[in-house]
Amino acid sequence: MRVAIVHDYLTQRGGAERVVLSMLKAFPGAPLYTSLYDPGKTFPEFASADIRTMPINGIRPLRTHHRLAFPILAPAFSRTYVDADVVLCSSSGWAHGIESDGRKVVYCYAPARWLYQPSQYLGAGRRFARGTLNALRPALLRWDRRAAWSASAYLTSSRAVADRIRDAYGIHATLVPPPFTLNPGGPTRQVDNLSPGFFLCVSRLLPYKNLGPVLEAFRACPRLRLVIVGTGPAGRGLAELAPKNVVFLGSVEDDELRWLYSACAGVVAASYEDFGLTPVEAAAFGKPSAVLRWGGFLDTVIEDRTGTFFDRPDSHLITPCLEALLCHGFDANELRRHADQFSEPRFIDRLRSLVLALARTDPPSGPAFGGLAT
Repeated sequence: MRVAIVHDYLTQRGGAERVVLSMLKAFPGAPLYTSLYDPGKTFPEFASADIRTMPINGIRPLRTHHRLAFPILAPAFSRTYVDADVVLCSSSGWAHGIESDGRKVVYCYAPARWLYQPSQYLGAGRRFARGTLNALRPALLRWDRRAAWSASAYLTSSRAVADRIRDAYGIHATLVPPPFTLNPGGPTRQVDNLSPGFFLCVSRLLPYKNLGPVLEAFRACPRLRLVIVGTGPAGRGLAELAPKNVVFLGSVEDDELRWLYSACAGVVAASYEDFGLTPVEAAAFGKPSAVLRWGGFLDTVIEDRTGTFFDRPDSHLITPCLEALLCHGFDANELRRHADQFSEPRFIDRLRSLVLALARTDPPSGPAFGGLAT
């Protein structure tokens, strides 16, 4: 059975890119198709993969700023043909539009936020981006739904995303939680000028991540410290708003991230998250999380056992939640056992079994599977 993998673009280091690395382990030797590839901005492990880019990858500004490619990504994927028995699409908006005569399995992180949750995705301002999206949205919605129904099966990360897939496409997706891949036993390197005991936030700096209220929560409680790891277009504005007890690190290497998790008091996240990987990573290091009671966090955090919840991204609710986390006394061993449910070997086994099962069945009329993968 010939398997190929397709991903939207390889121009950043995020949870989706880590999932793709696990997919490559599940199907060794599978070619990886993508629109744009910037080796310096994504994980170095991709260097050993058979990466096949699209013609637009030759346009350097698009590799540097992938959001500039927004108007041309749909036709770029639609014009790319992949010759394989099964095509595994890692998609948050584009990869599921690839052309193939083989079975298409879509691992959907979420139906495209810019189409179905544009206000959350763009936030306030950004008039030019809003105007571009409004002009393209009707055509992109038609393209997106056609692409979804070209799939043989849909997989996804959480119950919340499965509900959104059902609402957007009428498709019942199979739940296959993504793995954490940051090995707590790996090498560590201390980040300069930081001492243990801080809170940690690992996040892309985007409007829907709700970092503004988190900053205000720490302004209201100056004895607490916050370290933020991540980059994104909202970074400059957030840095200008940050109080003195908040440090922005930008991108870090995995050995530094291991040290940050092991040295932190806990993780905080107020984002509208589709899965919620950072609480799982924190749990693997025996650390609890304070998170928004929304979306994927409902699957990855167990209240009062692996973390605490606040009901809205509001600084007045976040601050007492942080205080409660510090006073609770979480069991590090229970946290690690919780993280084991999201291990990479378990993900690989689930993914392989589903893809093999699909390959052995007669062609379905519309997406197959549905429910919880075991």
